[in-house]
Amino acid sequence: MTILELISGSILLGAGLAMDAFTVSVADGLQEPDMKRGEALRIAGTFAFFQFIMPLAGWLCVHTIAETFVLFQMLVPWIALLLLCWIGGGMLLEGIRGGQEEAEETGAIGTRDLIVQGVATSIDALSVGFAIEPYSLGEALAACLLIGLVTLAICLGGLKAGRGAGTYLAGKAPLVGGVILIGIGLEIFIRSFM
Repeated sequence: MTILELISGSILLGAGLAMDAFTVSVADGLQEPDMKRGEALRIAGTFAFFQFIMPLAGWLCVHTIAETFVLFQMLVPWIALLLLCWIGGGMLLEGIRGGQEEAEETGAIGTRDLIVQGVATSIDALSVGFAIEPYSLGEALAACLLIGLVTLAICLGGLKAGRGAGTYLAGKAPLVGGVILIGIGLEIFIRSFM
């Protein structure tokens, strides 16, 4: 494999894998239109970290415990659906109860919710371990790093788009964000059966 093939393949993988994280980033931006740069980096960095670590974990599983990994893959859509519906449902309840003011006072998306979002949107990236199985450890690390960097850039764009739209949606942002997260969970789940 040439360096150009590794780079181009990893960038394309990163762009494809980052689409769910992008959509959740838009929802996060909707929830917090006044988000500061540090908070945007924290959110996008979390998504990038999980998009980096999950394919690498998949690669390691393929090279060590492939049979167990195959069994786990069947649970991935269910896990993503449950996690995203849990967070999205919480956002919907917050929007229905009028919790926008409380969210604005705290200012940031909670660390626990952010980690759950990161895992839920990147758990399907475990299967990329099969795609990069022939790579050496160094090539796998480089590919996963590029996937993470692409995710970081895409999620920063999603946060910016969400913040812009959040200004116009005002008190409806938690409702819209909750619907988006539940929709992503359903999309991941349904896509697994196709």
